[in-house]
Amino acid sequence: MLHDVAIVGAGPVGATLALALADGDLDVVVLDARARGETLRGERSLALSHGARLILERCGVWPVLAAATDAVTPIVEIDISQAGAFGITRLCAAESGLPALGYVVGYRALQAALDDALARAGVEVRHGAVATSVGGTPAYAAVAIEGADVVTARLAAVADGTGAAVAGIGRQRHDYGQTALVAKLWRSAPHAGLAYERFTRQGPVALLPEGDHYGLVWTTTPRHAETLLALDDAAFLAALQEHFGTRAGGFTRVVDRRSFPLALEFARTTAATRCVVLGNAAQTLHPVAGQGFNVGLRDAAGLAQAVLDTSREAIGERAMLDRYVRSRRSDRWAGIAFTHGLVSVFGNDVPLLRWPRGLALTLLDTLPVAKRAFVRTMLFGLR
Repeated sequence: MLHDVAIVGAGPVGATLALALADGDLDVVVLDARARGETLRGERSLALSHGARLILERCGVWPVLAAATDAVTPIVEIDISQAGAFGITRLCAAESGLPALGYVVGYRALQAALDDALARAGVEVRHGAVATSVGGTPAYAAVAIEGADVVTARLAAVADGTGAAVAGIGRQRHDYGQTALVAKLWRSAPHAGLAYERFTRQGPVALLPEGDHYGLVWTTTPRHAETLLALDDAAFLAALQEHFGTRAGGFTRVVDRRSFPLALEFARTTAATRCVVLGNAAQTLHPVAGQGFNVGLRDAAGLAQAVLDTSREAIGERAMLDRYVRSRRSDRWAGIAFTHGLVSVFGNDVPLLRWPRGLALTLLDTLPVAKRAFVRTMLFGLR
């Protein structure tokens, strides 16, 4: 049986693509390695931009997600600064005429809302389907499933987080030599929807408002991360306070500390014969500024539009894939360059860069036109 689109991966990006195609009178099958009702990832926090919310609203997911208890926390302001030097800017949702600049969402709550939406839309999802290889011929794409028959489709869209099984698409990797230490953190006063991004000598430290606490993302060296994880809670809070400073007030409690290595990975091209990669399978970004997941959702929205604008017989053909790649090129590479550039410029302690960094933050805060353009790019990508 030849499907129109086979989507590998029913995580947030793959599920969003499937839902965006659900009303298109197409034969879409989703192949997911998870068992039904399970997740392949532990609980973690995702930073969604306002633009990502609009995509989820169009898919009918946002109302269900927003109604879930403690699933969504609005970010109404972002405080950006650098430690040990001048330069501060404050981004405010009210200045952009928006209810929020973004939202912090629990991964499991988002996945549950997406799974529910897929079921309501009647999308065919095959759980426990582990793709071992994905390749294409001029006539069709073929997805080999472990212990099952090969699935064929006019187009295979791979959103499994790695893209490792796709023939013809190579990836580049840049290891930052850094580790992200994440935790749930409480401070002495309510967060009131205020997020912090603070650039330090070791790398950026982010505080994301979530429920009644903050989600901490502390970028540091692997050795220092091991030392911090070994501290008791009181000693860890003292180390964080010394490192972050008093800008966010005092910290009173921390739980669920863990860490993971940081690297930039990206596909040199996102399309091969009858195949395309999107989301983390196309680009895995540094978490600074919270851009990675939002770029992935825009991949899904862009690919869905490309498919819906194409006749059934031409889905997956080179001309369609070329149009999609062109439509995503600027935004995709801007996301890669933006996050990598922030880490390169702000994530080090080169003395000569402190003054230019401070000047850049000060000018951003004092020039309304520049601030509006910066906020719009963060929320909606480069168009």
